[in-house]
Amino acid sequence: MASSPEHPDTAPARSARTPALPPPTPAATAPRTNTAFRALRGARSPGEFAAAVRRAAREIGERVSCDARYIGRVEAGEIRCPNYAYERVFLHMFPGRSLSDLGFAPRSAVRGRAARPTGPERPRVPGPSPSPAPEARTPGPRPEAHRARRHVCTAAASAAPPPPPPVGLGPLDAPDGPKPGGRAGAAEAAAVEEAVRRIRVLDDRHGADGLYRRAAAPLRTAFELLDAATARQSTADRLHAGAGELAISVGWLAHDSGRFADARSHYAEALATARMCGDAGVEAHAFCNTSFLARDAGHPREAVRTAQAGQRAARGLGSALLLSLLALREAGGWAGLGDRARCSRALARARVLFERGRTHGDAEHGAAPEWMSFYGAAEFAGLEAQCWSALGEWSRAAGHAEHAVRLQDPHFVRNTALYTAELADDLARAGRPDEAAAAGERVLGLLDEVQSSRVQSMVAATARVLLPHRRSAGVGAFLDRYAALPRPA
Repeated sequence: MASSPEHPDTAPARSARTPALPPPTPAATAPRTNTAFRALRGARSPGEFAAAVRRAAREIGERVSCDARYIGRVEAGEIRCPNYAYERVFLHMFPGRSLSDLGFAPRSAVRGRAARPTGPERPRVPGPSPSPAPEARTPGPRPEAHRARRHVCTAAASAAPPPPPPVGLGPLDAPDGPKPGGRAGAAEAAAVEEAVRRIRVLDDRHGADGLYRRAAAPLRTAFELLDAATARQSTADRLHAGAGELAISVGWLAHDSGRFADARSHYAEALATARMCGDAGVEAHAFCNTSFLARDAGHPREAVRTAQAGQRAARGLGSALLLSLLALREAGGWAGLGDRARCSRALARARVLFERGRTHGDAEHGAAPEWMSFYGAAEFAGLEAQCWSALGEWSRAAGHAEHAVRLQDPHFVRNTALYTAELADDLARAGRPDEAAAAGERVLGLLDEVQSSRVQSMVAATARVLLPHRRSAGVGAFLDRYAALPRPA
């Protein structure tokens, strides 16, 4: 699989009954020197070691643009967990060792939006300079900060699906918002960022259906915190960016569970928040998701326009991978309009940008947004498959979908189910019912773990296409197993 951007996961959830504060989020902690990795380099210079990494990558068919600067960033602790391509290379270089043995943090501890760089704070304007933040005058966080942080994080963490079933969700207490006249500080900003991380990693593994309602509580609290006073401008910026990313995450849960009107509302809220604080990264992300939603909702021209708006917002961010994904969103819109020529041009542009991002170190040099960890070669192939499918080129679509399934990292269980469902549907429509049924069986095997209305609707469409082929080998068994699935009440 191709290099994908580093993408922090989530820290372990804490119980709502735990009286102590959660530990600082990974994004809020200073980098720690990776002494284990430095020891493995030995007497070699960073440049020599980087050359060894590139040689090892070639041995296993990976492409990484490792250089002395990247090695320095790893050893300095700036890269807490490598992207998936580097992970495979490092484990190939040092067989028998885990990422932990190499001095890295678990991927599940760092999924989410990166913290903004620390540094001199900008005073709030207009108005007089604020008094020192309460947290600066006391040894620990204020009680209201404790409560707000605990409630925001617990609201997301309590969505963790205790298998079986994978997303069995009970009642959720409404979180406390900021008290009238109270301040919001670093603890609250970190809590919002933590909620984003936890929601994203749960969606990666289990899909959206069981998570959407649970995610509404931390989102409400995040927007309540925007109305609270903040002592520092950087805290206000973090709160706005975190609330915007959280709105996008919740919007995606609504999108993937078929609640398109809710998704549109959340994406619009994120876009407004991004523009309010001048955050081009959140703005590009919101347009990217809005384009995808428009395509799925049957509004391909809107999908094209919003993808193009996202590209304009992303131009100054320096990420070829982000521009590549937005070009793929545009291609999806052109495919929905039946414009094969413009779709092909957008796909070609997306491919050039994708290779540029991989070849020139888009991820390891910090240019790619961290929410894009899902965007590797598998996702590219899956989205291209959807374009050819929309254009009615079923065999070509099936080839790309099969490629996506083969390349997908096992961590992204939902995406594995999605690509396999796409493959099954393309094969069925291409007149290959036996192969379609086999792929459909694999999807059904994942539905105990993945709850996604989008995947389920694709399987249902495949079953309808295969009905006339019930007597073909394997098709009848697939249809019987699909028919036996429990239906939502």
